[in-house]
Amino acid sequence: MSQSATVDYPSYSSARAHFKAVLDASESGRSVTVSRDGQVSVVMQAEHLRKFFFRTVSPRVELASEDGRVIALMSGRPFVSEGATVDDALADLLESLREYAEDWEARLQHAPNHQDNWALIQLVKLSSDEELLEWFERGGE
Repeated sequence: MSQSATVDYPSYSSARAHFKAVLDASESGRSVTVSRDGQVSVVMQAEHLRKFFFRTVSPRVELASEDGRVIALMSGRPFVSEGATVDDALADLLESLREYAEDWEARLQHAPNHQDNWALIQLVKLSSDEELLEWFERGGE
């Protein structure tokens, strides 16, 4: 007998009562949904989501030199950083993204010019510094 690819819980209560099964199904790669008040949420492994965003969110990092400094910017996004070296500029850019992710969650997520950054924020929150530096170099579309 084969297992269904999706495990659906029609209520929060049923998911809570079967929480180990929810996590087990998620760990095995199955889609797990939980319904509550007409909304459906998905439970999945964070690393699967992070890898998806790594591939689908483009960093669009551009580097330039100006007056002996290295400038790192994300084309089409409001992030510009600088440093004495490329590594310094990228480390500063990474710090700017971390600070932005905190601000986004605290107050910017409902602002019209920031709402579309949800995927970027999830990638930043789910990634280590090393993973984000790799994303700057190899990630995206």
